[in-house]
Amino acid sequence: MPDSTTGPTTDTPDRTALDPAVAARLKRDDAGLVAAIVQQHDTGEVLMLGWMDDEALRRTLTSGRVTFWSRSRQEYWRKGDTSGHVQVVRSVALDCDGDALLVRVHQVGAACHTGTRTCFEAGGDLGAVVGDLPAGADDAPAAPDPDPEEENQ
Repeated sequence: MPDSTTGPTTDTPDRTALDPAVAARLKRDDAGLVAAIVQQHDTGEVLMLGWMDDEALRRTLTSGRVTFWSRSRQEYWRKGDTSGHVQVVRSVALDCDGDALLVRVHQVGAACHTGTRTCFEAGGDLGAVVGDLPAGADDAPAAPDPDPEEENQ
């Protein structure tokens, strides 16, 4: 599992820990990581998915730039340090279950390492069947009663 002493230190954040109140709300996977969905702040475009541990999240929250934990390289990487395709933080939110982050950014250049704007553009559409809305339904979500099945996911 990553810790604050591993990985490159191209930025110079202080070495304090993630706010304990934030850390207590996170539900990490077995490797100590939380999924971080990265979204363009002004268009809502989903750019990529990365992984963060407590230290990567702390660096992201305190530096104004997005830092991830690389599962393949086993090190921290700050998006754009080598490519110039930086992600400037606009906001970071935690989902209702504590197991995913939404990082809203201003993306400079391509978000994907393949050179495309988004990683989902590079991956391509899988051809899912498009469903129909139930009769009488509209696009605007109401405030429904919580679905017990969804709460346990």
